[in-house]
Amino acid sequence: MKHYDVAVIGCGPSGASTAFHLAKQGISTLLIEKETLPRYKTCGGGFVYRGRKDLPFDISTVVEREFHQVDIHLGKSLHFKTVRQDPTISMIMRDSFDMMLTEKSKELGATLLTEAKLKSLDFKEETVVLETTKGNFSATFVIAADGALSPTAKMAGWKEDTRKLIPALEYEVAVNAEDFERLSKVVRFDIDAIPYGYAWSFPKKNHLSIGVASARRTKINLKQYYQEYLTMLGIKEVVHEKQFGFQIPVSPRTDGFVKNNVFLIGDAAGFADPITAEGISNAIYSGKLVAEAIIESKCAPSLATDLYAAKLEANLLPEIRTGEWLSKWFYEQKTLRNILLKKYGQQFSEAMADVFHGNRSYPKDIKKSIGNKLKELVF
Repeated sequence: MKHYDVAVIGCGPSGASTAFHLAKQGISTLLIEKETLPRYKTCGGGFVYRGRKDLPFDISTVVEREFHQVDIHLGKSLHFKTVRQDPTISMIMRDSFDMMLTEKSKELGATLLTEAKLKSLDFKEETVVLETTKGNFSATFVIAADGALSPTAKMAGWKEDTRKLIPALEYEVAVNAEDFERLSKVVRFDIDAIPYGYAWSFPKKNHLSIGVASARRTKINLKQYYQEYLTMLGIKEVVHEKQFGFQIPVSPRTDGFVKNNVFLIGDAAGFADPITAEGISNAIYSGKLVAEAIIESKCAPSLATDLYAAKLEANLLPEIRTGEWLSKWFYEQKTLRNILLKKYGQQFSEAMADVFHGNRSYPKDIKKSIGNKLKELVF
């Protein structure tokens, strides 16, 4: 049975980028992917600039479009725009993007095993034995990078009810030439196009990614709101569309991120942005943090566990916790929110653009800030 220092489950942005950082430092790394690459992956594909900056190589060959302007709509009356010198959002398709990240990790020595489904984990004293459909392997560390529903996390003992997952529906939509020409020029978010949530229109190379997401875990007719959003966008003809439903984890797990030398990153950990539900940038960032923890510990499991916890608490978790509170306020306190946005909407949009660019994080004193601004308006 072949042994690796690290086995990474999943070749998405979190897993492939983790493998890249580990392999770069000479740590033997096995990437296990259940499908054949490249493969389609359900995702809006809007990659914010802070995530792009976090990658140590150029990805321009897999970027379909770049947008320096982002439009945020709130009903018919409020419309805010932000413009930046660097692209705020780069449009990618996950098949080519994930393939590039995986190839970069392979170039540095990572081993890729495709069409290999993880069947079980057997925890020994110093190693974990991984049973896959393509044989058994052992590793000192296992990194679960296999998405929101993470079978690896379940095998390692995590419960499913320790995160908040929200429903989303995305369509890859081909429209007529006239509509595509009109809608392909801008990225837009429409707040409240769906109750307690938002809709988005992301132009790709020759089609649109259009979706709706609710910030509440509740039964909701997403298809109906998607159809209403098409009407709102003024789309006259849908030439072709493919529907994809998925869940987005917008709160971190409450029962930790390491068990028995299994480390959770990305959506498996619940690290998507609670306000925007964007997950790629934090997936890459958490992959970088876990790689740093393993490298700095010299592959000592106990020390790596402590280092990873400290790195998460330094920046990522505090930002997500603030985002959780802000998301609940933003989507559920609509009356107060709208009062504030009528006066401070452009400032809010600029602040969100700064977050997308990695120039700031969500403020830790957000409750106090919002309270003060409301007092200014009321009194």
